Amino acid sequence: MAGLRVRSVLVTGANRGIGLGFVQHFLKMPNPPQWVFATCRDPKGQRAQELQNLASKHPNLVIIPLEVSDPASIKAAAARVEELLGGSGLNILINNAGTAKPSSLDKETLETMTQTYITNTAGPLLLGQAFLPLLKKAAQGSPGSGLSCSKAAIVNMSSYAGSIEDVYVWEFGQVVSYRCSKAALNMLTKCQSLAYKEHGVLCVALHPGWVQTEMGGNSESFKPPLTVDASVQGMLKVLSSLSEKETGTFLDWEGKILPW
Repeated sequence: MAGLRVRSVLVTGANRGIGLGFVQHFLKMPNPPQWVFATCRDPKGQRAQELQNLASKHPNLVIIPLEVSDPASIKAAAARVEELLGGSGLNILINNAGTAKPSSLDKETLETMTQTYITNTAGPLLLGQAFLPLLKKAAQGSPGSGLSCSKAAIVNMSSYAGSIEDVYVWEFGQVVSYRCSKAALNMLTKCQSLAYKEHGVLCVALHPGWVQTEMGGNSESFKPPLTVDASVQGMLKVLSSLSEKETGTFLDWEGKILPW
C-alpha cells in the first residue's frame, strides 16, 4: 500500500460497509491523506454514528451531505470540496454509494429499475462530471507523465454480478435491476476512461468481492466469504499498482481482470 500516496480522496456512501471501510483504511495509512471527504445522505443521523465518531478523532476527515441521485446535492458537495481544498485538486473519487433490490425478472418494475439505475449508474456519471475540474487540477499538479491513482482517478465500485459474459451467482439471486445497472456502470467506466485520459484521470471499475455487508448479506445462516477489512485492503493494494494500461478495465479486489 506504500505506493498509494494521495493528498485528497472522496468516498460516497461512506457511512457503512465498504465505504466506511475505505475511510477507516485511508485514515490508518502511514501517510494519511490531508483530506478524506466522506459523503452520506444524512451526516447527523443515527446511521452515520461511526463516521461522526471517526471525525471527532481525525481532523482530516470531513463529512459532507450527498444524495447521489440529486444533481443539486452533487453540485453543492463539489462546491464544498472545492472550497475546502483551497486551490488544490482531488486525487481520488470513489463512487461507492449503491443500491440493490432483491427481485426476480418477473417481479422487476419500472420504478425499481429506474431507482437502481439512477443511484448505481447515473450517480457516478454526474459525480464524475461534477468533480472532473478538481481531478484535472490534481493531475496537472502531479509530477511525471502517465496515469495513476496517486495522481487522479475515478474508482467506480462495480460488481461481478454486472458481467454479461459470466453471469455471476445467478442461482443465488437474479437481482436483475442491480445486474443491469452494474453492467451499465462498467460501460460508463470505459467511456470515462476514454474521455478523461487526456486530462490525466485514470478510471477503473472494481469488484470488491462478495463482502459481509448489509447489501452483500451478513446473516448467521449465510456469511459471504470476505470481510470488509480484507476487501478494502485488497482494493487499496490494487489501486496503488494501477497505471495507464489498466485505465478502463474491470478488476476484482485481488487485481484479476474480470470478463465484461
